[in-house]
Amino acid sequence: MFLDKVDIYIKAGNGGNGAVSFLREKYVAAGGPNGGDGGRGGSVIFMVDEGINTLLSFKHRRKYIAESGDNGMQKKFHGKNGSDLIIKVPLGTVIRDKETGKIIKDMSEKEPFIALKGGKGGWGNMHFATPTRQVPLFAKSGITGSEWNITLELKMIADVGLVGFPNVGKSTLLSYVSSARPKIADYHFTTLSPNLGVVSVYDSTFVMADIPGLIEGASEGAGLGHDFLRHIDRCRLILHIVDISGSEGRNPVEDFRMINAELTNYSPELGKRPQIIAANKSDLGYDEAVIKELSEFGEVFLISGAIGEGIDKLLMHITAKLKELPPVTIYESEQPSDEHDNNRADRQTEIIVEDNIYYITGDWLKKVAGSVNFDDRESLQYFQRVLRKSGVIDLLEQRGIQEGDTVNIYDMKFDFER
Repeated sequence: MFLDKVDIYIKAGNGGNGAVSFLREKYVAAGGPNGGDGGRGGSVIFMVDEGINTLLSFKHRRKYIAESGDNGMQKKFHGKNGSDLIIKVPLGTVIRDKETGKIIKDMSEKEPFIALKGGKGGWGNMHFATPTRQVPLFAKSGITGSEWNITLELKMIADVGLVGFPNVGKSTLLSYVSSARPKIADYHFTTLSPNLGVVSVYDSTFVMADIPGLIEGASEGAGLGHDFLRHIDRCRLILHIVDISGSEGRNPVEDFRMINAELTNYSPELGKRPQIIAANKSDLGYDEAVIKELSEFGEVFLISGAIGEGIDKLLMHITAKLKELPPVTIYESEQPSDEHDNNRADRQTEIIVEDNIYYITGDWLKKVAGSVNFDDRESLQYFQRVLRKSGVIDLLEQRGIQEGDTVNIYDMKFDFER
């Protein structure tokens, strides 16, 4: 089975919480705070695996969650960092934001890609000791790992894409010029998935892809074309194969026009991609008038994939043509690099006023509030400084809050004081 598009959910590991602890050892006076920091959460990392060419491994698993960091411990022991989650994908996989469709990363190079960074671990209370605050009863919570719903879309990387109606001999040609062994039979839609082959011409090599399923209406979902047209996107050169013998009663010129119309409907840029016409099955006979008519669209090479006639000349021309063309397309990211980084300092904060109560929400704020000991004066002062430095107090004042008004942060209520 071939799978080239799938939606998955990914989440980075949460950072561990900092510990509140104090040194209590015999003969050690005023040991002080010794709560350790929480461990960092694991990141979600994508890596290319050249040994796979389909997204089939994602068929039965759609959620990928990295390991969270452990909480800090006493005696200044640091919590264990969470393990990174490595997700292996085929070369040429495009990662998109499921909601917006924007490209996050094109995995067309072999460098790993960190999609989500693990949440930072929280500080233990040993960091909050000062000459005037010798007994800090609070610590920082770890930052929650980011999450993302994404789409993985495989766009195969090939120099030359074979297109044409079913049963015109694409698979036969690929098997003749490379070591690829696609299924070959005398009926339509024998090939149900793209096949890749490496072609060697003297000291040059290039990758050729057999793209199946193109018929009239392919760009609108007819046949298998809607699933596989995306794999032609990256091809630098299109080798358009027609059955010049008309062995199935079809007109080669009309077939050529029809397939090109589908390419253009799918992508106007794809319709302008350089093409070479291979008139296959020439050993079965052909009409010179048809050759002349096809020549109006470009250079025509008479070949026979079955007996190897004319193929050497065709391959030499393809090799020369590829040297003139730009490299394979690599898509640029359309997503801000830090948009899903929960470790950022700039947090989204929302304030809603109902019945003179100021409700403040924000994922980051919920985490900070959870680390505050509201029975401890110094912990409350620390929380107030966080609110002021992050701009929350300014936002409240812009909304017209007055001294004594009630503030509600995730059901924790207190009176506002300047």
